[in-house]
Amino acid sequence: MKKFIDEAIITVKGGHGGKGSSSFYRAAYVPKGGPDGGDGGRGGDIIVHASNQLATLEDLALKHRYAAGNGKDGAGGRKTGKAADDIIIELPVGTVITDADTGEILADLTEPDQTLIVAKGGRGGKGNVHFATSRNQAPRKVGAGEMGEERRLKLELKLLADVGLLGRPNAGKSTLLAALTHATPRIADYPFSTLNPNLGVVPVGGYGRFVMADIPGVIEGASEGKGLGHRFLKHVERTRLIVVLIETPEPDYGAVHRELTKELEMFSAQLAALPRLLVRSKCDLPKPAGRKGKIHFDLAISSVSREGLNELVDEIAIRLGILKGLPL
Repeated sequence: MKKFIDEAIITVKGGHGGKGSSSFYRAAYVPKGGPDGGDGGRGGDIIVHASNQLATLEDLALKHRYAAGNGKDGAGGRKTGKAADDIIIELPVGTVITDADTGEILADLTEPDQTLIVAKGGRGGKGNVHFATSRNQAPRKVGAGEMGEERRLKLELKLLADVGLLGRPNAGKSTLLAALTHATPRIADYPFSTLNPNLGVVPVGGYGRFVMADIPGVIEGASEGKGLGHRFLKHVERTRLIVVLIETPEPDYGAVHRELTKELEMFSAQLAALPRLLVRSKCDLPKPAGRKGKIHFDLAISSVSREGLNELVDEIAIRLGILKGLPL
């Protein structure tokens, strides 16, 4: 199983174009044949391709440089040099490609089979046949092949999901994902049992579905780099709805809610602006004595007893428009 790696820096270099040929036609009884040097071949391009078969940037983190071949030089008889093969780099759908030196976003691969040339190969140089004039009918001048483009790219994978689960470590996100889908995230009764984001498809009736992402637990300071959740907050930026889980045994619901809200706001305004569904998880467990911070929850659920799970799926489906206008 591949490691989940969502960032990588690579260098890509297009191939150089081949040199044009300086050649003259030679045949019996034709002592002064004209120029017939062919053009150089094109250098190879570096192309990225979005694939649904990949879920991580691990391969890109292991190989940091990709260089296409150079075009072949031209030859006599107006023969064009052979073009070099292109190199195609497969990337997961959801990868954002940025020029690492300028910060310019080059592409956001949100659809399968999207392609982009990220480093063009150079054109081949012209053969001497192109430089003949009325004054110079035997030119030896040729064109040098163009240099291929070279640039550093920053690759950043952002998962594509409809719903993102957010909460403190041990809020029950992994258990909920497993209960609603066929996903099998690692589940344990200690913080950060989820080390990687997990995706699952949640069926809605017999006709609909949505994709749910389980993000590692967010702790105070996550937006500034503490804990594990900060690495993965970006993966809920693309979601359409955030389900915030606060577990029933928490002694202060209000404090937890404020903490999670603060981390969202500090990470990005885009993330903080997403619609949210506030859910009290593990409702099969007793509430702590002297509990503080009374807040309004949209739903209460238990992934163990399955209490409220159908209602949660329906509510999410309504908010996503899957059940719009349909009776529940």
